Parts: sequence; structure tokens; C-alpha cells
Amino acid sequence: MSIAYRAMVFAREVHKDQKRKYTNNPYSDHLAEVAGIVATLMLQMNVSAPSAIAVAWLHDCIEDQGVTPDFLQGEFGETVMDGVMLLSDLETGNRAERKAASRARLAAAPGWVQTIKCADLISNTSSIVMHDPKFAVTYLEEKRLLLDVMTRADPRLIEIARAQAGVAA
Repeated sequence: MSIAYRAMVFAREVHKDQKRKYTNNPYSDHLAEVAGIVATLMLQMNVSAPSAIAVAWLHDCIEDQGVTPDFLQGEFGETVMDGVMLLSDLETGNRAERKAASRARLAAAPGWVQTIKCADLISNTSSIVMHDPKFAVTYLEEKRLLLDVMTRADPRLIEIARAQAGVAA
């Protein structure tokens, strides 16, 4: 059984009671969208396609569901665990401090991880803009700053994410 399939099954189980903010849809819908976006770009990534898709499925399991890095490493290997850790917002401090630390973490991440983050932003942005326009002002500025430092992400996804965030390419 492929690592991507096992990650999908695990992510759907661990997030089974989680709902998307605003829409109340199953959270796994978001994970599937991110994994689908990532799956379309595998030929350009410097990591195996199944590992990158696994990370896309698992990218929120540490911060949202308390899954441990050790568990991920044991089940899915070091590459997947490292990718999920790089995508997990575990910083502390006020919002500005957390977002600055997150930008620094992601700026140093390899291109394939930045690409997954970009897919995550694409998946999240339209829902936030549609359902919470007041918060969207803050969110979009944070995403613009993040996109500025993700210099190794797939340029096609960066272009889509910038367009969603209202930034000219």
C-alpha cells in the first residue's frame, strides 16, 4: 500500500470530527484539495511524489490534532515527518511574532515544502475571502508577506496564490 494512500486514510481518520470553519464541510475536503493540487505538480518536485502527497494529506495533523512527530516518523518515515513539521505552525507569541517566525521557517524550507504550503494557501484563501471579509484583510496581508519569502515554491502556484491575494505577479 503506497505511503500517499496510507496518509490519506490516516488523515481522514484523525480529522474525522473536524469541520471547516465557515462552511462546516468535513476538514478532509481541504486536505484532499491540497493533496490534489500537489499531485498535479509532482514532476517538478525534488522529492518522491508519494511522499509529497502524503505530506499534503498530513500537513495539519500535528497542529490541529496533536499527532506527534515521532508517530509520523514511525508510520510514514523521516521525509514525511520533516515536511509536516516544516508546515506546522507551532510558534508562540502574539500573532505578529508567530507569523514572522512562520515566515522564517517557511523561507528556509525546501521548494517542495513551499509548494505544498502554496497549495494550502490556495485552498484556504477563497473561503476566508468569501465568508470573513473583515478578517480577510489581515489574512491576505499575511499571505502576501509569506509569498514574498517562498522563493522556491512552484512558480505556477505562486502566481495563482498571488492573484488570489490581490498581488500582481
